Amino acid sequence: MPPVKKRTRSYDPAKIRAAVLAQFGNVRQAVHTLTPGQLALPTRLGDWTVRELAAHVTMAVETVSRNLDREEPAKAELTLLDWPFATAARAADIDDGTRRLAETNPDLAALYAATGERLTRNLADAPGARLLATRTGALSLADYLVTRTVELVVHTDDLNAAVPGLDIPYNRQALAACTRLLADALAARAPGGSTEVRVPPYAVVQCVEGPRHTRGTPPSVVETDPLTWIRLATGRLAWAEALHDAKVSASGERADLSAHLPLMA
Repeated sequence: MPPVKKRTRSYDPAKIRAAVLAQFGNVRQAVHTLTPGQLALPTRLGDWTVRELAAHVTMAVETVSRNLDREEPAKAELTLLDWPFATAARAADIDDGTRRLAETNPDLAALYAATGERLTRNLADAPGARLLATRTGALSLADYLVTRTVELVVHTDDLNAAVPGLDIPYNRQALAACTRLLADALAARAPGGSTEVRVPPYAVVQCVEGPRHTRGTPPSVVETDPLTWIRLATGRLAWAEALHDAKVSASGERADLSAHLPLMA
């Protein structure tokens, strides 16, 4: 019997737009409070400082406006689930661009203000079906904005980890979209139905090749919280460490996801 083809998850475009703007606003407000000493702190992203990480957040969002300024490509080249696996090839370019941006924009408040105003203006009337010629490949604006929730949520967590007490809040819709996209990416990388991965309250996916079940819960189950899942999926947290610290519960012979993680490096 052939495997059942899974339906692609859909996202509400209006809610995603609002989530991107809201989470960028959360980061912008927090960055405005950072002292020179805090901006000089190290982060878990190589040798980036907090200043460079904060600058990178604006770059991740400015790509929406920049790509809307470009000529629309003739056809899509990526699906939403292709995106998590297409970013690693651009790591060196992203690093160089981030360092230049931080160096040439010492006034982060002004950088955030200009980026936010441009994004808000450009999203006011841009149709979700409009194709963007992103550097990872052409995809729709609606799908690209879902990827921006990943960038914003992941780097919000990076900033919170780097600056004690910063505690930037997470927009619920942005956190949900980020969690779901990365959970679906796992199911795409490791297709199957022998393991159920639960990330309450946002996502449940079945994955990993193995014995199929006909009803009820698969024989292997993994459960964790959204931020732990996001850290695992993006390489901020190792599978063994998450298990050791009881950040993840895993039962069943196919519950070890270490061979499939991280999804984004």
